[in-house]
Amino acid sequence: MAGLGWLTPRRRSATARSVLAGEAAAEAARKTSVTEDEAALLTGTSEEAPGEPAFPVAGDDRAAAFFDLDNTVMQGAAIFHFGRGLYKRKFFERRELTRFAWQQAWFRLAGVEDPEHMQDARDSALSIVKGHRVSELMSIGEEIYDEYMADRIWPGTRALAQAHLDAGQRVWLVTAAPVETATIIARRLGLTGALGTVAESVDGVYTGRLVGEPLHGPAKAEAVRALAAAEDLDLDRCAAYSDSHNDIPMLSLVGHPYAINPDTKLRKHARARDWRLRDYRTGRKAAKVGIPAAAGVGALAGGTAAALALHRRRR
Repeated sequence: MAGLGWLTPRRRSATARSVLAGEAAAEAARKTSVTEDEAALLTGTSEEAPGEPAFPVAGDDRAAAFFDLDNTVMQGAAIFHFGRGLYKRKFFERRELTRFAWQQAWFRLAGVEDPEHMQDARDSALSIVKGHRVSELMSIGEEIYDEYMADRIWPGTRALAQAHLDAGQRVWLVTAAPVETATIIARRLGLTGALGTVAESVDGVYTGRLVGEPLHGPAKAEAVRALAAAEDLDLDRCAAYSDSHNDIPMLSLVGHPYAINPDTKLRKHARARDWRLRDYRTGRKAAKVGIPAAAGVGALAGGTAAALALHRRRR
């Protein structure tokens, strides 16, 4: 993995790389479109002022919704679940599974994204898929979704996305996960498409390099801005949803920002600005949904337990 240090070059403009990643993600997203119509019902807890006008507004075709994926739409991180599926198919060795397991356990326990953990996971994924055909990984991704992701969708967030679809609006996922993985999830959920990290491919084969940088933080905002311009959307009429303070740049772009299952920093930021908050982790929902998911991490061939034990010894 050390040979992939170019993913975070120190001397290049972060803004330029964010713009490149965002534009690449927007271009990839416009190539995807899905029309399935699925619904899920759970309201969760919310913090909204009484008497607010109905939202989303039906028939407003210049409005759209942008949903972060990890811990907003789905419990845990898509890249980790994808890694589990690739390990099952012998794409890499057990020691790599242990690292994936530890990263996933940390993500669940902390409840927020850590740039180092996420970067390490993406480095691993890039090296693993290098030399494989895009079509092969897409096919495998469909299977991995059924095995590891389908049962981890937050029904409450899914219902919010469905409300936008029912209002005749387009809905995109916006995630640091590979755009191919994000597109599969969007298709399965009946969403319009996905903005995700774009891995370079030549003649349909992954090179092991990215286009720009991972779609994280400011790069997400650039992707949303680029897609909105291409699709003639009015961002003041659009909505965005995320759990992480890392996505404040994206949330700040739109007229209707939502904090979903927010981390501490985002919750504080949202309350200070009267953004809407919803949390699907509380009460019986947390017990029903969160505990089995955490148990699933421990089942990763014992990898998580070993990693946690190692972590405790280092403290």
